[in-house]
Amino acid sequence: MSLFELFLTATGLAMDAFAVSVCKGVTLKEKTTGYAIVAGLWFGIFQGLMPVAGYFAGSAFSNLVDSFDHWIAFILLSFIGIKMIAESRKKDGPSDPSFKSAIMFPLAVATSIDALAAGVSFGFLKVDILQASLTIAAVTFVLSFLGVKIGRIFGCRFRSGAELFGGIALIAIGTKILVQSFLC
Repeated sequence: MSLFELFLTATGLAMDAFAVSVCKGVTLKEKTTGYAIVAGLWFGIFQGLMPVAGYFAGSAFSNLVDSFDHWIAFILLSFIGIKMIAESRKKDGPSDPSFKSAIMFPLAVATSIDALAAGVSFGFLKVDILQASLTIAAVTFVLSFLGVKIGRIFGCRFRSGAELFGGIALIAIGTKILVQSFLC
């Protein structure tokens, strides 16, 4: 996976966290920098750790599925992408203005489940997991930080577009992996 593809994957995976951060920013009535850092850390750390867990699970089984791993990567990334596109159609968003652990932990887990599945496909594709994990964490931190700031200014208008973009990007990457497997 090239650095550009990794960045696109990271951006696609971060769109859930970005969308939630935008909506969390809407709930704020005061300065947002501290809250933006909190959101960035919660989402960035979880988005960075989940692919590692998925990678080791995928690596453990890669020898068994070597002949059809491209199909697994395609199906996982497409499933995540379709799920994100479907979620982009929903109108609801988080309404609790709290950034406490009891609120942020479940949000961080929920928005990083797709990163776990992507990590499984990374294991099959023999992706450098340290580079992938750090890139995903950094991109998610930045987008979550900006999401809170944008949410405070503009509201939830960008949530559905962000999730739609992320879903399309993940499906495109999965399709590219599948097509490349037939060309090689």
